[in-house]
Amino acid sequence: MLTETILRWVTEYGYIGIFSLLALGIIGAPIPDEGLLAFAGYLVYNENLQLFPTLAAAFLGSMCGITLSYGLGRTIGNYLITKFGPAVQIAGDKVTHVETWFERVGKWGLLFGYYLPGVRHLIAFGAGVSKLPLSVFALFAYTGGFIWSVTFISAGYFLGSQWTLVFGKVRPTLVIGSAMTVVLFLLYIFVQQYWRKRK
Repeated sequence: MLTETILRWVTEYGYIGIFSLLALGIIGAPIPDEGLLAFAGYLVYNENLQLFPTLAAAFLGSMCGITLSYGLGRTIGNYLITKFGPAVQIAGDKVTHVETWFERVGKWGLLFGYYLPGVRHLIAFGAGVSKLPLSVFALFAYTGGFIWSVTFISAGYFLGSQWTLVFGKVRPTLVIGSAMTVVLFLLYIFVQQYWRKRK
C-alpha cells in the first residue's frame, strides 16, 4: 500500500515527488529509496521523465535529507544522547569512540553508507554528533549521494519494465550487506579494545 502511494506520487508530481520523497527517506521515513530511484529510472526509460532533471531531483533530495540529519546530530545530538543515552546503554565513552572512528574512517561510511539500509539513516546523524567538519561531511556525503542516485536510476533504466527486480533481488542483497557491515564493525571494535587491553 505504501509503495503504491509512493509510486503514484512520483508519477503525478515527477521531479518534485522524487526530490521530496528522497529527502524524507534519507531522514528515516519508511520509503523504499532504491525502489523509488529504480522506478524513476523506468519512467526515464518510458520517456515520461528526462534523465538529467531526474538525476538532479534525486541528488538534491538525498543531499537535503542527509544534510538535515547531519544538522540535527550537530545541534541536538548531544542533548538527546545525554537525556536518553543511558536508557539504551550509550554513555560518554561510546560517544568518544564514535568521534574517533569518524576522524579516522567514518567519512568513508558517508560515501558508501547509502547502499546499506539503516546505515544511511544514522551515519549522517552520527557525523553531526561527532562534529565532523561540514566541508569533509559534504565532500563524502554528497559524492556518495550522487553515485547512489546514478546507480539505481541507471538500474531502473536498463531493467526497463523489469525494474521491480530491484525490490526482489537487489534490496535483499543490500540488507544482507548492511548486516555484514554492522557485524564487521562490531568485530573491529572488539579487536581494537582487545589489543588496547593487551598493551
